[in-house]
Amino acid sequence: MLLQRLALCSRLKGGKWNAPVNTFPRLSRAASQAKYLPPVCAPSLRHAAVRHWSNVPFITVPLTRTHGKSFAHRSELKQAKRIVVKLGSAVVTRGDECGLALGRLASIVEQVAVLQNQGREMMIVTSGAVAFGKQRLRHEILLSQSVRQALHSGQNQLKDMAVPVLEARACAAAGQSGLMALYEAMFTQYSTCTAQILVTNLDFHDEQKRRNLNSTLHELLRMNIVPIINTNDAVVPPPEPNSDLQGVNVISIKDNDSLAARLAVEMKADLLIALSDVEGLYDSPPGSDDAKLIDIFYPGDQQSITYGTKSRVGIGGMEAKVKSALWALQGGTSVVIANGTDPKVTGHVITDIVEGKKLGTFFSEVKPAGPTVEQQTEMARHGGRTLAALLPEQRSEIICYLADLLTEKKDEILAANKKDMELAASTGRLSPPLLKRLSLSSAKLNSLAIGLRQIAVSSQDSVGRAIRRTRVANNLELEQITVPIGVLLVIFESRPDCLPQVSALAVASGNALLLKGGKEAANTNRILHQLTQEALSIHGVKDAVQLVSTREEVEDLCRLDKLIDLIIPRGSSLLVRDIQRAAKGIPVLGHSEGICHVYVDSDASVDKVIKIVRDSKCDYPAACNAMETLLVHRDLLRTPIFDQIIDMLRVERVKIHAGPRFASYLTFSPSEVKSLRTEYGDLECCIEVVDSMQDAVDHIHKYGSSHTDVIVTENEETAEQFLQQLDSACVFWNASSRFADGYRFGLGAEVGISTARIHARGPVGLEGLLTTKWVLRGEGHTAADFSEQGSMKYLHENIPIAPSLPGQRSSN
Repeated sequence: MLLQRLALCSRLKGGKWNAPVNTFPRLSRAASQAKYLPPVCAPSLRHAAVRHWSNVPFITVPLTRTHGKSFAHRSELKQAKRIVVKLGSAVVTRGDECGLALGRLASIVEQVAVLQNQGREMMIVTSGAVAFGKQRLRHEILLSQSVRQALHSGQNQLKDMAVPVLEARACAAAGQSGLMALYEAMFTQYSTCTAQILVTNLDFHDEQKRRNLNSTLHELLRMNIVPIINTNDAVVPPPEPNSDLQGVNVISIKDNDSLAARLAVEMKADLLIALSDVEGLYDSPPGSDDAKLIDIFYPGDQQSITYGTKSRVGIGGMEAKVKSALWALQGGTSVVIANGTDPKVTGHVITDIVEGKKLGTFFSEVKPAGPTVEQQTEMARHGGRTLAALLPEQRSEIICYLADLLTEKKDEILAANKKDMELAASTGRLSPPLLKRLSLSSAKLNSLAIGLRQIAVSSQDSVGRAIRRTRVANNLELEQITVPIGVLLVIFESRPDCLPQVSALAVASGNALLLKGGKEAANTNRILHQLTQEALSIHGVKDAVQLVSTREEVEDLCRLDKLIDLIIPRGSSLLVRDIQRAAKGIPVLGHSEGICHVYVDSDASVDKVIKIVRDSKCDYPAACNAMETLLVHRDLLRTPIFDQIIDMLRVERVKIHAGPRFASYLTFSPSEVKSLRTEYGDLECCIEVVDSMQDAVDHIHKYGSSHTDVIVTENEETAEQFLQQLDSACVFWNASSRFADGYRFGLGAEVGISTARIHARGPVGLEGLLTTKWVLRGEGHTAADFSEQGSMKYLHENIPIAPSLPGQRSSN
């Protein structure tokens, strides 16, 4: 009968359900304390295939999960169907504790509505009635004062007039209706119905009331209504001190934390999100010097932490939250405690948690076998500092031993790589260029070993090298020396050969290294990392290079700004762009695109053109230094040299896309290019016509990615102008773009190619992984000695730097 009445009152208009105001029936008596339904509701949409939100239809994802054990990993939270969101007093109320934080509450309502419209079942346990009532009662008290009293008191005295202390139960009684009306108004904007339920501890002790509550909540969820639940603070008795957390079946409703936990277990919820005014659970009171946010909390760990004071409002506190969370976890509900007041994350904190992103503290019953990524980073930093303190020849020995292992353990490496290749081929998820990157061979391993030995030689004079010395004053000498950057995070996909290369460069530069490889190369990466740690072990620095093998998302790793000093992505342009967006607090070294140009000048040699264009495009089309756009001088059109270029590209089966100007010269042209800023990564390229060398430079500046660009010409003056005017990281004359590579540059290897304007540019080898520090040596000097009344004067004399011998450190 209720559903029929709801259906009659609902009207579909413009993708939303609308109905006349004041035509909604009350819920049945079983829905104790339930409010009127809002003027927008759509119970019949619950099982519809297409849903509407903000006039935008979308398909709901069917969520089916049998409630039992809690989720073991954050990534599984995407499967959560029934979710309880607990809003703490500090989240709902303003800083003055009198009134609600409307903007914050609106963003939370929007996220809950989005999840509800995805087909999930959302419940809210909210605070705020006392604060809302306090605001209303204070206002009423001031208004009730007589006009005569206000006039006689004067403006200043009126401003300082004391408002009597308000009793919390009275405030709750006055605030409940207003709080619910606010929720109704906000959820109405998203075509979502709400219903209010007020409970007390006694409702859970009475079996009949408990069953009624359970039945009411299930009925509301079935009708696609969001229950908004709160303790009935107008009549709630004081909590009993001896009735707290009496095992799995009993939990005393002392605050909204325990209420949320009890409801989550009673309703068999998949996830409980408890929002507070702190980022999560810390191993010591937040704000203390050594406090660290706990990413994952396991039962039994509560003995190792110290609780701070509770929040500015509310009656709970972190200890109450942890006890309630552990009780809910034991009952089969996953729990996340996170910050709901931080303006940087409030607008997406709930949806991010459901998507499995690393926010707050996740409670899990499954403890991983290995260390967490935070622990791995700490281990790497400690090992990196020991590595940097080694003698140069010791670091060189580690790299040479790793080079030997690559050839000695060749069969084991290739067997692991074969497993990865077969798995990738069977799934069909990798494109042919990525499959080629994934593949290893004996020749590749031999080439890797040669490159590593080059790095070993160059590492003899890297860390601790003096690059400047200055005599500031008598017996006061300043020195600038090279030092490691710190902890490097290298994220790579489908390129297992990257692992030993980057590891060798990290060892040579004394940097700690955190590696995150693609799952498509898991077997190969595992054995290569084992060999790397075996090599590091000869000098006791095994932990300096860590391979992240947990289910960490790349975006989560990019948030470790207090642990990681530099991120180096190695992979597709999409991967690099995603990392650059995610890593807001950590520098990223790399390039998002490799749009490389070859410009064929009017004075070009035909033999050189054919060789360079073929090599630049066809040698390895998937490489970031492969040619993507061929610029041809206008005078070469309809000449033998141009015909030979086209014939060669056709023989090599290169698909040609015509630029706008090139297409205008042709009666029947190839497919016109969609964008001149395209990185094809395959046997495809764009051909465009330019009027001059200057025109080519302007085109590259407009459409290029500052990676690698080439001119082919016999005119030296034209070539030099091209080399000087173009500001790409690599600029070549009569040479293939494929030379933009650390190994080919003689760097031994590279961690990537950077198109940044500061620090390192082009192929980044050993030098690009070093920074500097200033060392000042004096004999009791003070700045006051150099004042007008002081006895000393600045000299600022340059001191020649003597070349250091292998194994010799900088000294004064």
